Amino acid sequence: MLYGALRQTASALARTLCRPTIEGRENIPDTGAVLLASNHLSFVDSIIIPLSVTQRPVRFLAKASYFEGAGLKGQFTRTVFTSLGAVPVERSDARGAMMSLELMLDRLRKGEACVIYPEGTRSRDGRLYRGRTGVAHLAMESKAPIVPVALSGTQDVQPIGTSMPRPRPFTVRFGKPLDFSIGYDHLAPGKARRVIADEVMDAIHAMSGQERANEYNSYSGDE
Repeated sequence: MLYGALRQTASALARTLCRPTIEGRENIPDTGAVLLASNHLSFVDSIIIPLSVTQRPVRFLAKASYFEGAGLKGQFTRTVFTSLGAVPVERSDARGAMMSLELMLDRLRKGEACVIYPEGTRSRDGRLYRGRTGVAHLAMESKAPIVPVALSGTQDVQPIGTSMPRPRPFTVRFGKPLDFSIGYDHLAPGKARRVIADEVMDAIHAMSGQERANEYNSYSGDE
């Protein structure tokens, strides 16, 4: 109930202030596991994507520190993230990253819709970085389809280094679902994950039009 009420209120506010363009929402299945793989330009992406999916709740991973703040601000942040479907995780090291994947895999096995950023973190320069293979691991283990997502303009809604969003237009594009459940058995597991991750990033790039960076994003700022 809280998710629905908050989503309706926030969606109405976003439509009024930001004049968003949402394309391809019909590509998201109404039921069953699905992985939304998106480019990542702003902290606010993790709020915009769930608000853009009107037919079902969406889960995404968020740093545990966002659930631990004190006072009214901490309570407000906790309420917003919880009601929008955030799952708190500790991601300070490789073990934390693996635990994050296992948490998301568990959600997918329960038939939920989950968001992942294959780049791993936000792009500081607007380029599309190489995708990490966690997205492929989730697809192969869960057999869930992947819906590529391309965001544009969210870097202006809340630029890196700012604490509050501001009214700016943005666009969310949901692509056709990609099925990686078959067709990769002839490849070694590591190679299959690399091929799938690259195909996902190709699909995101086809919609976002971003300049591509042939490297991993090493930015380690707060998510």
